[in-house]
Amino acid sequence: MPLSKSVSRTAPAFVDVKTIVTSVLTVQTPGHSFLDLTADVARFLSDAGASDGLVTLFIRHTSASLTIQENADPSVLTDLMAALGRLAPENAGWIHDAEGPDDMPAHIKTMLTGTSLQIPVLSGELALGTWQAIYLIEHRSRPHRREIVLQFLGAS
Repeated sequence: MPLSKSVSRTAPAFVDVKTIVTSVLTVQTPGHSFLDLTADVARFLSDAGASDGLVTLFIRHTSASLTIQENADPSVLTDLMAALGRLAPENAGWIHDAEGPDDMPAHIKTMLTGTSLQIPVLSGELALGTWQAIYLIEHRSRPHRREIVLQFLGAS
């Protein structure tokens, strides 16, 4: 029996890529945390005069990562941090511990969550869902200075 599905389509929009804007966002982290970068990325798009296109974020580190997650209930972020801690606990007999017991777990958590994001930009706005935000996840215990490369490709 074939599956039935409902598909809603809009007319395709073709963007003539005339604009490439790149910047580096520097963030000081307090240690283990989720830091909301959504306003910083929106400000970058505004400063770039972005219209329609794509924004890419890339974090230049192997012990911190980027994700899109719920922004309405802070307990989601608390539970996600706990889950990551269970997936890659400290003091689990890791061989690589050059910078302390959180060193190898931080690398594993980054591998699981990722170092880059791409988000559509529509009429200069991030095309995020109602409850979505962009987060830097700091996987190390102590504070760090993190750099995120932001790049907009599209029309302005």
